[in-house]
Amino acid sequence: MIKVLAIDDEPLALQQLAAYIKKVPFLQLMGECQSATEAKEILNRETIDAVFCDINMPDLNGMDFVKSLAAPPLVVFTTAYSEYAVEGFKVNAVDYLLKPFGLDDFRRAANRLQERLATPAAPESAPEMHAQADEDDSIFVKTDYKVVKVAISDIRYIEGMSEYLKIHLESQPKPIVTLLSMKKMEEYLPAYFMRIHRSYIINLKKIQEVNKNRVIMDADTYLPVGDNYKDAFNDYLNTKFLGK
Repeated sequence: MIKVLAIDDEPLALQQLAAYIKKVPFLQLMGECQSATEAKEILNRETIDAVFCDINMPDLNGMDFVKSLAAPPLVVFTTAYSEYAVEGFKVNAVDYLLKPFGLDDFRRAANRLQERLATPAAPESAPEMHAQADEDDSIFVKTDYKVVKVAISDIRYIEGMSEYLKIHLESQPKPIVTLLSMKKMEEYLPAYFMRIHRSYIINLKKIQEVNKNRVIMDADTYLPVGDNYKDAFNDYLNTKFLGK
């Protein structure tokens, strides 16, 4: 059994969350809390494997509550505001449920909890294995609490967003999001990738058009060329340019 807490300052939302927990056979509800303070009291006296925690709460919000714990349990965040999804990813949340969510969504999150507890965590001493190129033109990156293989030739461009990257692929519309620096990614990419902006690395083979200081990857994707990268990019274009 996975021992869990339900945390939400709204009584009806907390009641629904508790009801969903009771419908999942491998979850054991250890407490219903209307504040982070109540949850901390239970965590101090009970062994809790995971929490289902609302983000928007008075006094101490769910995100800060999890960050304040020395040894936090696994966490699934719940909120009505989608902009918190990235923050949830940064604190290594197992999942993120956008209100209003149904029982099927909740069960998927619960299954992820179960899978996470059954999978040993990657050793903290080996961050260099987070991205690793191999001989068949691919890298492995950690995303969505699993490690996936990405064909380098499938990458259209990479977008840097603070502490994480979005890897945009040709084969799928949704980018892969991973906690990794632009510098580390640059080290693993071959010569046909170029950084054109502090926030963008592009696959030079995927360029459709260059218009002034913009690189057009497709009809919907226009990427700026930063001042610090113009000379190198123009030098590349000159090597490929035919005509006067």
